[in-house]
Amino acid sequence: MTDPYPPPRYAWYVVGVLALANTSAFIDRQILGLLVGPIRRDLGISDAQMGILYGLAFALFYTLLGIPLGRAADRASRRVIIGVGIAAWSVMTVLCGLARSYEQLLLARFGVAIGEAALAAPALSLIADYFVPDRRATALSVYTLGVYLGAGLANLVGGMLVARFGTTPVVWPLVGEIRPWQQVFVVVGLPGLLVALLTATIREPVRRETGQRDARPFALAEVLAYVQANVRTFVCHALGYALFALVNFATAAWLPTHLIRTYGWTAAQAGITLGTLTSTIGVCGVVAGGRVADALLARGHTDAKLRVGIIAALGNIVCGVIYTLAPDAMLAVAALVPYNFFASFAFGAAVAAVQEITPNRMRAQVGAFALSVITLVGLGVGPSVVGVLTSAVYGRDSAIRYSLLWVTLIGLSGAATLLAAGLAPYRRSVAYRAAWTDRISASERR
Repeated sequence: MTDPYPPPRYAWYVVGVLALANTSAFIDRQILGLLVGPIRRDLGISDAQMGILYGLAFALFYTLLGIPLGRAADRASRRVIIGVGIAAWSVMTVLCGLARSYEQLLLARFGVAIGEAALAAPALSLIADYFVPDRRATALSVYTLGVYLGAGLANLVGGMLVARFGTTPVVWPLVGEIRPWQQVFVVVGLPGLLVALLTATIREPVRRETGQRDARPFALAEVLAYVQANVRTFVCHALGYALFALVNFATAAWLPTHLIRTYGWTAAQAGITLGTLTSTIGVCGVVAGGRVADALLARGHTDAKLRVGIIAALGNIVCGVIYTLAPDAMLAVAALVPYNFFASFAFGAAVAAVQEITPNRMRAQVGAFALSVITLVGLGVGPSVVGVLTSAVYGRDSAIRYSLLWVTLIGLSGAATLLAAGLAPYRRSVAYRAAWTDRISASERR
């Protein structure tokens, strides 16, 4: 007899806690984008070095730890892994605020990445076991809105803190002189420790759709064989959404700086404006995308979770051209309204897709691999390439709008092309997963 799903009220409570954790993660990850100017000034570094600090340094360690932590989540308590990870990245964010050199800040960012690697794959696997299949995209979209709440609050709260702390350093007991940008890191890092405590209220649900009667995870060879049988689907999905993420991360890292350099805004103006857009329009976009994906699935479109990605990529190509080339700030902000909507529209469906085409006891590790590809390409390349283009190719700070334009055009065109190429393979993989699970279950009954 199949165990019933947990009560909906409690299931949504779990999603709320995990969404809060995701919000905390992205505040700590994204706050750096608002502090480019003062960090460059105080540490004497270039746009290229800032791009590495924001992107590649984080992405490498996130990727290295993500896959082994995903495999651990298929074996052990997912909530414990998540709770420890939240505490770790929160402490490391505080240490970013105590850094006195570029090298120290780089090491602290490594630590933030290691902690955050413990969240995504275990959380996605956990949520998938709380909801029936035709409600998962919506549930995972609500979890994913933490990305956009976090990014929005990083700018919104960060902008307010920048205005509050001003430009004068303060002296803290035992620590010494602390600059305003360092104070921002400390203030946004500490609340994560409270979020870590909340994970103790989450119960581990029954693992479903395993194709097994016992609780053992599949051997690595079995996982690799399954991925190889569906390789076209996984490649198109992971690389398509990686290119989409590349544009999103590049925009998140450099859009405040674009508004400051191009239109003469202050960091506080840029942060509050962008934070408001991301935490309102961006949140609406991710929830709408999940609902659209579930609605398309209910109508028989088993490739729905790639279709929403294609729609979002095409929409943002148009919006991206307008906001980067806008002659004044008013037009740029107007274009950023639909841009924020489409930027978030696809990502609830993107994470739900891996759950849909992968058996349960592989979900965390396969999900970790997919997220690692998305993070390495998206976060590792996106912010870095904008910094390199501005510093090394154009050679002037004012050219940042053109760096963002080229990254947007090339990245989103590639994303739409790959996701379109993956539609038919994805439909086959949905059927393959169902047949594979049934076959394994039948084999174990004999």
